[in-house]
Amino acid sequence: MARVLVPLAPGCEELEAVTIIDLLRRAGIEVVSAGLDAGPIKASRGVVLLADTTLDEALEHDYDMVVLPGGGPGADRLDRDPRIESLLKTMARGGKYTAAICAAPKVLARVGLLTGKRATSYPGFIDKMQLPGMTYLSDAVVQDGNVITSRGPGTAMDFALHLIEVLAGGAKRDEVEAGLVRG
Repeated sequence: MARVLVPLAPGCEELEAVTIIDLLRRAGIEVVSAGLDAGPIKASRGVVLLADTTLDEALEHDYDMVVLPGGGPGADRLDRDPRIESLLKTMARGGKYTAAICAAPKVLARVGLLTGKRATSYPGFIDKMQLPGMTYLSDAVVQDGNVITSRGPGTAMDFALHLIEVLAGGAKRDEVEAGLVRG
């Protein structure tokens, strides 16, 4: 079974964080949510989230994928955390998946994971960074190799379903999506 780490920072976009965690768990994927610090996390709209563990404790284990929820203030905190930078570089070196949505692709950009890649983000983030060799797309979800990005709260479900397909296959994605009654 795949194992995914979702770091949660104060100011994260709760719709994205909860959608990612919920849908991946519906698919039977082991998801570990980890707060940058101990205690409750107040998200961007005031919703209080309780992480499974702290980032320090979570980093004692290996993961197949790390997924960064967006939200401007949350993404800024992830971007300033040296543990996140180290984790992303380790994941990339190991051929593991790194994924980010909304404002969080800027974290991938800062550590060099978007160089030479196709990617997307919330408008005004990575598209304004003028990254060398990066091609900015406005698609809901963009995968280039082991890097997966998405646009924002409105694409969170598509993003999570794509992550399921990557980790557990198309049949599992279809099964989870059918249960959501999206159409």
